[in-house]
Amino acid sequence: MPVGVLFAPAIPWVNDHEMEAVLEAAHDAGADSAGYVLLRLPHEVAPLFRDWLQAHVPDRAERVMAAIRQMRGGRDYDARFGTRMRGSGTYADLLAQRFTLASRRLGFDRRKPSALDCSRFRAPHTPSPQGELF
Repeated sequence: MPVGVLFAPAIPWVNDHEMEAVLEAAHDAGADSAGYVLLRLPHEVAPLFRDWLQAHVPDRAERVMAAIRQMRGGRDYDARFGTRMRGSGTYADLLAQRFTLASRRLGFDRRKPSALDCSRFRAPHTPSPQGELF
């Protein structure tokens, strides 16, 4: 059965340094595909996340938000399709390169999903009040 891992959310200066180790552990546990999503801070999520940063990593809070804004064109969030999941700019490019290198090294292939074995599937049989018409 195909199993994948999603490293999400990737948060700069908080957990992004763990990406390769998570991918390797997932591979060792049998995952055959991988993906990642950069932290997204739409609407009311941004102030909640800033509060979380201040409570848990106050020494890195400004650095984290600066990296996020750098990847989001100077804003906390960029909703444009194609950039909202990965970001843009130098830091986002570096994260993408790290993911690609680790994925290749581990043999993850996101373009070729594993074939599902449907041979054991049986449609459920639920009697109809109209009887067996079909």
